[in-house]
Amino acid sequence: MELIDTKGKNHRAILVGVATKEQPTEKLEEYLNELEFLAHTGGFETHGKFSQTLDMPHPKTFIGAGKLNEVKQFVEDNDIDIVIFDDDLSPSQLRNVERELKKTIYDRSLLILDIFQMRAQTSQAKTQVDLAKYEYLLPRLTRMWTHLERQRGGTGTRGGAGEKEIETDKRIIRQRITLLKEKLKKIDKQMATQRKNRGSMIRVSLVGYTNVGKSTIMNMLSKSEVFAENKLFATLDTTVRKVVVENLPFLMADTVGFIRKLPHQLVESFKSTLDEVRESDILVHVVDISHPQFEDHIRTVETTLAELDSLDKPTILVFNKI
Repeated sequence: MELIDTKGKNHRAILVGVATKEQPTEKLEEYLNELEFLAHTGGFETHGKFSQTLDMPHPKTFIGAGKLNEVKQFVEDNDIDIVIFDDDLSPSQLRNVERELKKTIYDRSLLILDIFQMRAQTSQAKTQVDLAKYEYLLPRLTRMWTHLERQRGGTGTRGGAGEKEIETDKRIIRQRITLLKEKLKKIDKQMATQRKNRGSMIRVSLVGYTNVGKSTIMNMLSKSEVFAENKLFATLDTTVRKVVVENLPFLMADTVGFIRKLPHQLVESFKSTLDEVRESDILVHVVDISHPQFEDHIRTVETTLAELDSLDKPTILVFNKI
């Protein structure tokens, strides 16, 4: 499955979320605001937000039938191309919602994967994103073949051309996943060798939530030109620079920003990129202190660092954007 090409066209999107006991209404509002920023980063124009309070998301369509009809009416009346859900949808939910709305459906993971695919520059980042994308798509492949259901329908059998084609595609994707994993192993070895060759200099890693200003701080300290932009995930590739402060030289690494509900496939495939964090002597945790949810951001970063076995490293907390 190719993700939507956002170049040259302003795709009109709406956002959909569900408030539950674990995710109350005030949290959902905050998450939908973040989803709007993600959509903007992905090249989409947002034209509305829809939310519903449920004990738990609807197992078939994520939102209830009444809310789905409301969304459908809005989509038809306002020429909407994309409907973006704030949480991940199961393969059957994706299929059911897409069938009902007859529009392209994104969930949060697919949107983040789309952004990562646009941002990836180096061979390592591109390979990591491709691996994450294929692992995400594999269980969801059947939704791409709804146009073949007519061939299966009415025959009374399940062994039609569409199903054989799905199995062929699944086999191809599994082969690609295997090849990408092998390619990543080789790249990881090269990166590990590069890290060893840097000698015994002190290593410092900039970590933090996405868009808190890590790259700007990196540019200021290292007097270099690392790409910095007021968008989410501006930095995917780890950049390392030599920095000298008061005659004390050290190596500083700018790393990919963290975010809530980061797709599991991306966390797994990007762990090698974050080896730079694991091998650092000191972490500089950059926080956007102007953001109303900065405390939540700190917790998200600390949770991710714990997953990387790096939470116990000496850490300097830097409040940015004051």
